[in-house]
This record gives sequence, structure tokens and C-alpha cells, in this order.
Amino acid sequence: MPQRKIQIAFAGVGGMGQAAHLRNYATLRDDCEVVALAELRPQLAQAVARKYNVPRVYGTIEEMLAKEKVDAIVASQQFTRHGIVVTEVAKAGVPIFTEKPIAASVAVGERIVAAVAAAKTWLMVGYHKRSDPATEYARKTIAELKQSGELGQMKYVRISMPPGDWIAAGWTENLATDDVMPPIAVDPKPEDMDEETTKLYEAFVNYYIHQVNLLRFLVGEPYKVSYADPSKVLFIAHSASGVPCTIEMAAYSTSIDWQETALVGFERGYVKLSLPAPLAFNRAGTVEILKDPGKGVTPVTLHPQMPWVHAMRNQALNFIKAVRGEAPAPCLAPEALEDIKIARDYIRLLKGV
Repeated sequence: MPQRKIQIAFAGVGGMGQAAHLRNYATLRDDCEVVALAELRPQLAQAVARKYNVPRVYGTIEEMLAKEKVDAIVASQQFTRHGIVVTEVAKAGVPIFTEKPIAASVAVGERIVAAVAAAKTWLMVGYHKRSDPATEYARKTIAELKQSGELGQMKYVRISMPPGDWIAAGWTENLATDDVMPPIAVDPKPEDMDEETTKLYEAFVNYYIHQVNLLRFLVGEPYKVSYADPSKVLFIAHSASGVPCTIEMAAYSTSIDWQETALVGFERGYVKLSLPAPLAFNRAGTVEILKDPGKGVTPVTLHPQMPWVHAMRNQALNFIKAVRGEAPAPCLAPEALEDIKIARDYIRLLKGV
């Protein structure tokens, strides 16, 4: 039996809406059909619809929701608007996809989780690194090693992501027009932070919330922040079972490269993960596994070959599978809410407020 082709609507087709999402869904023709889009910039809306053969175009999300009956909605919007957009889109009662983070404050994140639950649907938050074939392979391997004890106990998890060229020429296919974006409403600022602290918080969740989420994914259990380095280079946490974890942030930077890595150390080996720039096309990450049992057994280092599938495309497939009920979504709203709570704890440790 052929798989059911789902119908998808897009709420917003700006930079990330095109480069990270629409160009993938539009080419997954055996799995889905993009039947409508809503975009506040009329020239951009029409140009994108022509390029990707989207049959129906609307000026607002409200208008689109009133006329379209679809299986799912991709809402690629500024995260400072998620409280407004997601609560509106949730009224359609179908699965929703948004970019990370879930919101720019814990209070708005909690409101989003409640709104999605009240609408009896679900929200997948776009932590695309979870969908990289290399990350999926690493996660499975780590879980198996924890279960078997083959390499002993997990000892340490380190993620490093210095600033670099995350776009990797990924904007080159984007369409741009002369439209001026009209004034748009944004979510209220956090009530528990002053303006300076809010800017620091928003910068952190915009750039490093992926790593906050990836850390939990790899360690396989909840964790809490235990130290925030005043230089903003090092984030230190401990997992529920006591595994020390670090996120290395701006230890250095690269101008035309992307050097994101993760190391999960065991007593007698490790799993290493290297990830490409977020908008790199047709390129998965890499995995290296060291097994050193000792007792005269020859150590081995494994380099499994990943498919030519990049994380954003596989993320689209994972969303489609979740909509069909074939597999769970990689990250739902309640877990994404935990990420911004951790980010708030980090800022509290860093700033004292």
C-alpha cells in the first residue's frame, strides 16, 4: 500500500521558511503536498508560490485557516511571535511545526503548551540536529552502550559550537522582493528580567538552545545547569544520574567554516559526533566510535557511513511520519519548554537575576 500523502499549509515563507523548510517539503512529492501558504508580503507570497507550485496564497494566517482544511501546518516565524502565531494556528486542531526555541520567555512557552493541549493537537519544535542521520545514529549507539555496559559507565558529555558560518551559502536559492514587512505584533517581554538581561537571554536561546536540547538528547535523561562561566564561554550541567556535561560556546570563531562537535565519553571508549552547518545541503554529520575493552583486546575505531541526507530534509520527513502516526515527533512542546527553563536558569546563574 502506498503511504498517505499529507496536505500541508505554510504560515510564513521568509528566509528560514524557504531555505530550511519549504524547499524540502516541496520536493518530498511522494509524502506530502504543500497546498497553501500565508505571507504578509504579497509580492513575496506570489513569487514563492510560483516557484514551488503552491496553488493557493493568502495574505494572513487567519484567512488561510478559515478556508483551508489541511493535515498539518508549518509556521516558520520569529520566535518572539510564537505565542501569538501558535495559539492562533492551534485552533485548526492539526499538528504544527515551528522553529526553535518554543518562545522567548518561560511564561509564553507555558501558554503555548497549554494552548496546543487545549486544541487537542501537538507542536513539533524544530531542533533539526536531532534529525541529522549522524545524530540519530549516535543517539541509538549511546543508548545501546548504556544498556549493554560494553564500554562501562557514561563519564562525560561535551558539546562544542563556536560561532561560524552557519548559513553555508544556504540563502542562495531564496527569493526576495521589494515588499516592506508591515508592523507585526510580538509577544510580551519576560516580567522577571530587565531589558539588558532579556537581550542576553534572547541571544542565548536564539543561538545555543539547539545545544541545550541536543545535550538532553545525547545524555538520554534530564539535567540541570550547575555553573555559568562569567566569560560566557562555558555552560556546565549535571544529568539526573550525575554525569557531568558541558557546552563550550564562543571559545573561538570561524569565518568560513562550521565546527560543531559532541563527545560522549564512556570508561572504555567514546562516541563522537560532528555536525555540518545548519543550512548545508545534502550533507549529514559524521560519527566516530572508539571501543577499547582492554585486557589485551585490540581497540577499534569505527566510522559508519551516513546517507546523503541533510538534517533539515530528514526533519521534514520526521514531521510527516509523526503526522501520519508512523513515529513520534523528535521534540514536542513540553520538552521544548524545558529547554527555555534551563536557559532561564543559566541566565540566572550568569547574572544573579
